Amino acid sequence: MLMAENRRRVKVYVLNEERQWDDKGTGHVSSTLLEESVLTLIVQAEDDGSLLLESKVQADTAYHKQCETLIVWSENDTTELALSFQERAGCDEIWAKICQVQGKDPQTTTITQEMDNEENEEEERFEDIPDAAMPIDLPPCEVSRLFEVREVIEGAMNSPIRRERLAVALQSENYIPQLIEIFHVCEDLENTEDLHMLFDIFKSIFMLNKNAIFEIMFTEDYIFEVLGILEYDPSLSEPAGHRQFIRDRAQFKECIPFTNPTLLDKIHQTYRVQYIQDIVSPTPSVFEDNMLSTLSSFIFLNKADIVSMLQEDEIFLTKLFQQLQDENLDIARRIDLACLLREFCNFSNTLQVQGRTSFLRSLANKRLFPTLEFLLAIDVEEIWSVAADILSFATDTNPSLVRDFMVQEATSHDEDALLVNIVIERVVNHPGCNAEGTLFGLLRTLIDPENMHRSLNRLEKSEFLQFFYKNAMHRLTEPIILATHGTECLKYVSRTENSSLVASVLDVLSFAVENHTYHVKNYILSKEILQKVLLLMNPRYSFLALNALKFFRKIVGLKDEFYNRYIIKFDLMSFVIDAFVKNGLKHNMLNSAVLELLEFIKSEDIKTLIKYVCEKHITKLMTVEQCSTFKALRTKFEQQLERENAKKGETIAGPKNFDTSNRFRRDARDLDENEENYFNDEDPSDLNKPLYNSPLVVQNKVLDTKPPPNKVINSEKVMTTPLEKVITPSDKVIPTINSTTLDKVITTPLDKVMSSSLPALDKVISASSPLVDYADDSDEEDEPPLNKRQKMSSTVT
Repeated sequence: MLMAENRRRVKVYVLNEERQWDDKGTGHVSSTLLEESVLTLIVQAEDDGSLLLESKVQADTAYHKQCETLIVWSENDTTELALSFQERAGCDEIWAKICQVQGKDPQTTTITQEMDNEENEEEERFEDIPDAAMPIDLPPCEVSRLFEVREVIEGAMNSPIRRERLAVALQSENYIPQLIEIFHVCEDLENTEDLHMLFDIFKSIFMLNKNAIFEIMFTEDYIFEVLGILEYDPSLSEPAGHRQFIRDRAQFKECIPFTNPTLLDKIHQTYRVQYIQDIVSPTPSVFEDNMLSTLSSFIFLNKADIVSMLQEDEIFLTKLFQQLQDENLDIARRIDLACLLREFCNFSNTLQVQGRTSFLRSLANKRLFPTLEFLLAIDVEEIWSVAADILSFATDTNPSLVRDFMVQEATSHDEDALLVNIVIERVVNHPGCNAEGTLFGLLRTLIDPENMHRSLNRLEKSEFLQFFYKNAMHRLTEPIILATHGTECLKYVSRTENSSLVASVLDVLSFAVENHTYHVKNYILSKEILQKVLLLMNPRYSFLALNALKFFRKIVGLKDEFYNRYIIKFDLMSFVIDAFVKNGLKHNMLNSAVLELLEFIKSEDIKTLIKYVCEKHITKLMTVEQCSTFKALRTKFEQQLERENAKKGETIAGPKNFDTSNRFRRDARDLDENEENYFNDEDPSDLNKPLYNSPLVVQNKVLDTKPPPNKVINSEKVMTTPLEKVITPSDKVIPTINSTTLDKVITTPLDKVMSSSLPALDKVISASSPLVDYADDSDEEDEPPLNKRQKMSSTVT
């Protein structure tokens, strides 16, 4: 009976002349068929039974349902009425009867009739009706009325405004302490049915998501009772036992005594509320994600308060770091202290960025980093794993602060004692450890140029990378050396944890190749890292082949001609091609990765690599009938050759408006195309190699300039000695051909030109000597006899 009365309990509103809603009273609504079988809504006052409203439901009247508990309409075009229901069920019941009269579906209809513009303006005024103007009247808090309390609270959860009103009522009437008193009574009587109703009531109160209510429930006086109520979940066969866990099994370790009682209470409260959120609260898959956002905010703010209070406690911080560095401290207590510091750092994540940075600097002033060095050096994995978490927090918060410490440390410590090398030593010598991912993550953050700052006084990127590549990189790449060299290499890499370690090192190297320039390039080429990595393409390292190929692909992707020439010089693509050919027709990831690499080289038109692959390896590739990639690569190469040949043909033909007869000779000071490419493309270290492809053309005759087998060309003298000084006597100089003297040169007989320079030509032609000076020979040895000079003169003419 009570349920029916609550469901039909309503407030009646009438719009006055000032366009404000007047409350006409609270009563109970009913629907009755009166004369002529017309459905009539009747509302009788709940206090004296007087008639508050009698309204006939007309077939052409527009009724509007709002906020799930409100029905508004206009009667006789002069009176605007509204019914505000206490419960949604009562509103749905009356709305279904109205829709039945007008032939509408109550499930899909919110407005029964179309309205004109004037009615639309009235509808806008309907939105101003304060649905929550009807306050929530909570039943008396008694055991016998718990069912009614649950109905009222659950009924208010469907409307945001009514939820606000419910929260106000719970606070103003001091309702939560009264419910907790009922809980004691029910638990003493072992009244399971009422305890289940209390669970439903408090679950709905949690869903209100109000911080003021949480402040009441989570006080030291009530939080255990709230946990007790949440034990009696109707879906469980027996109580959960949350209070027993908190009191008996969860132990609070006070490693260093807290002198502030407020801080201690805040820590206890935060732990218990965190327990409620993680264990007791509904799962996100059932409820909305933001349903308990205020509960999360409550915990968040508590943690921020704890950090602030601890940070201001100088005595606590001093004792903490002193005991952590005490060499005589037992392992168990050191682990507890390290975990305390880690928890302290985790709590600081609730602070803003500036607050976290300030917090980290305060810890650094207390010798945080030397303490972490000490903890990382202890050969107990549980201790140095906790230290790795703390160092990772510091690196994520302010990497520049960590880098500054490492660089400054290098001036006063041995290489083995540096913090960065202690970190690398832990990850290299303990593959598969729990902290491996953490340590590699912080190393990657440290070498990331994106978080390095540039100031007026110093360049952090250059300074730190120089330090890192000098002192630490060779230690980081040690697993690659162990995996590819020595008699035990295969045994080393066959262990799962070691192969995982090598893969992680290759990931860091790939990151360095992508983000660093000079330092990583110099290191890779000087230490032959690329060759060592490509050894992992061997079939016996099949589980690391993709990692090696990924690293190689990263280098090729840079399209750096310095790297490309290095690859060509040492034929490094052969490792990849051989692995691909041995893989055969297997459609696996290695196959796809190699095809993608070759497709990239073709699509990006990397000419040097296209030429190299086609000249060296296209025969091997064509043996694998895979796809059109190889044919397209060869076609690309042939087109490239055609363009080069066409260009050479244009160079030989010369400009069309000049006579290309044999009266002209090439300026001997000009380098031919092969020599030009040699000096443009080759490495400077190859300059001391002899030039074999630079013939001298004299009057359409090619003179062999290949040096004698026992003589070495002084290439420096070749480059620096002007050729006219070699073939021209000291007292005569051949004028330079230009636009003004061209006609004169053309009309000059060749014999006169040659006779004037004949003494010098002797040196060029005699004994088929090249136009160079050898380091171990003299000018006198090159002076030919007279008869040879005359003979040469007649031969040339």
